[in-house]
Amino acid sequence: MLDTYLEVVTPEGVPLQLPAAGPVPRALAWLIDLVIRFGVLIVMSPLLLMLGDMGQGIYLGLMFLVFWVYPIVLEVWLGQTLGKRALGLRVVARDGAPLGWMPAIVRNLLRTVDILPFGYALGLVSCLCDAHGRRLGDLVAGSLVVHSPPRTFVAPPRIDTVLAPPLPLQPGEQVALIAFAERAPALSAPRQRELAHIVTPLTEADGQTGVLRLYAMANWLLGRR
Repeated sequence: MLDTYLEVVTPEGVPLQLPAAGPVPRALAWLIDLVIRFGVLIVMSPLLLMLGDMGQGIYLGLMFLVFWVYPIVLEVWLGQTLGKRALGLRVVARDGAPLGWMPAIVRNLLRTVDILPFGYALGLVSCLCDAHGRRLGDLVAGSLVVHSPPRTFVAPPRIDTVLAPPLPLQPGEQVALIAFAERAPALSAPRQRELAHIVTPLTEADGQTGVLRLYAMANWLLGRR
């Protein structure tokens, strides 16, 4: 199955394209996690054998941690296990939000169903039949595994120009203008231009020129002159 995209719209009205991961990268990530699990158990086994019966009890507890607690905790805290991180995958909610505790618990508990009758056969059939490659655990928990390339943070360029507003602004309008200048760097360029278009009578410009003029007016209101 080819990887597909799921489009969701954020509360701010911004559409997001979530690149859903197919069964092949997911299976490779699972194999990496499986190697990590057995690696931990193999390393700890000689030490725990020296403790006798108490060591056997600790070993059973360790098995529970690496096979059940490990994926749940990492998927909630980081959105990905070590295997998914190696493959550039991340688990999110169906709306693109971070995965919560209950969905993470449900999707991992239902692995016991996806693994039936052997070798994750039922989970593979579900992935192949679903448009976004979700196994049964994902469908019930409302989760989605997506490709998550490394993010590089680029600091927004500082706007040093100053421009006095051509019209007198009410206090509420001044606050809104300053708020735009503070929050706009976190928005996409099309969203910035869309917001700037609303106040075209103030900037007397459209597009990126209007955005830059709003920045300059905010600098003027903040006394950066």
